[in-house]
Amino acid sequence: MGIGEDIQGALSDEILATAVGDAWRLAEAELLDSVVRVSEEIQRLEALRVKLVGAVDHRCHVDVLGFPNAKMWLASKTLLEVGAAGRIVMLGRGLRFQPEIADHFFHTNISAEHAALVMKFCERPPKGMPDEALDGCRRALLLAATGPTANTDAVRAVIARLERVFESDDPPPSEDTERNEFHASKTLNGRVAVKGDLDAVTGEMLLSALSGLSKPRPAQDGTKDERTPGQRRADGFTELLRRYLDSGVAGEEGGERPHVSLHVNVKDLVDHGDCGAREPHGAPATGEGLFAVDGVAWTEWMGPLSITAARLLSCDSIVTPIVLDGNGSPLDLGVSTRTVTKRQRKALVARDRGCAFPGCGAPPSWCEGHHIVHWSKSGPTDMDNLVLLCGCHHRLLHHSDWEIEMGADRHPMFIPPRQVDWERKPIPAHNRARPGAA
Repeated sequence: MGIGEDIQGALSDEILATAVGDAWRLAEAELLDSVVRVSEEIQRLEALRVKLVGAVDHRCHVDVLGFPNAKMWLASKTLLEVGAAGRIVMLGRGLRFQPEIADHFFHTNISAEHAALVMKFCERPPKGMPDEALDGCRRALLLAATGPTANTDAVRAVIARLERVFESDDPPPSEDTERNEFHASKTLNGRVAVKGDLDAVTGEMLLSALSGLSKPRPAQDGTKDERTPGQRRADGFTELLRRYLDSGVAGEEGGERPHVSLHVNVKDLVDHGDCGAREPHGAPATGEGLFAVDGVAWTEWMGPLSITAARLLSCDSIVTPIVLDGNGSPLDLGVSTRTVTKRQRKALVARDRGCAFPGCGAPPSWCEGHHIVHWSKSGPTDMDNLVLLCGCHHRLLHHSDWEIEMGADRHPMFIPPRQVDWERKPIPAHNRARPGAA
């Protein structure tokens, strides 16, 4: 069944209708068959999504999307993480130029993962491979990727063999810096998964830097270090980052040297008298780059953090008071200059937590202060006329019909142009949106 055919037909029979209601009523053979058929349907729908997203990426521009690219738009409108949305966009974009691979994928002969592998090889073939060999290599890879028994290891093995066949005088894979990749992705449990593929020289630098920081450290009484090698390297990596940030050579983000910013209400810190913290003048306040989050600490990149961890970190922080009202909006700081002061920026981060544009939420370090009423039109530089926006949405607000007004709760509301919403209903800022809202 092709992608253009009736994609709902496979789910319309009595067995799958029963499975949706009460799977326990199905006999074992029917249960197994239902899982296989649902999986086939998901594959067809996934192929359709890639095709449609490819069209969105090709045809829809930032003024319609409201985002810098189709990846960010797709992530904001679905439950997809930005990385997963990006992979869909890149596959849809690439398949427009690879009709043979697209035909196999859209007819569900190969999976999205295998289509991406084959496409990547064809886009960046081995440097020593002649152009006339590409078609044959593509067919070999598609053959390896086709069929129910195909697996990613088999496809990668064919790619590796082809790379060896066409090896040239260019640097070997171990020294090819163009292959370097480093991924750091937030996981569902609030941690970060790190994955990298580095050339030999970079790997040597990394391992050399970690070596002295990840040695076993026996206790003072001689007790053996019980940490695993992986735990020791993780601790060494943490110390490496800490020393780098403390060194002051990391450049600037948002006008300040980057460091860990912890956002927490001081009241939550002093409730147990930890670290000798004191609440200034009895008012809610925040730590270095901080803001109040109703009993939960917050970091600019990773989001929520327990109050216990916040108390530990606050032992070594500089506390800067930012008084907040009942809605979590910083009170006017009383400074009216053209540029946003450092203290105003801290207050903007406290209120907006990143790019305020609906569905964006880019980290504060990527953002800048935007005047709702432009400075050139006598707009003051105070909190009720400022909003934190990433570079893309800052440009969008200056060059489109999107508008901003300050709501009754002193948080920004975004008014879309008529081409997005004919009624132009105000949309809450990103961090004020209801759960599940775009």
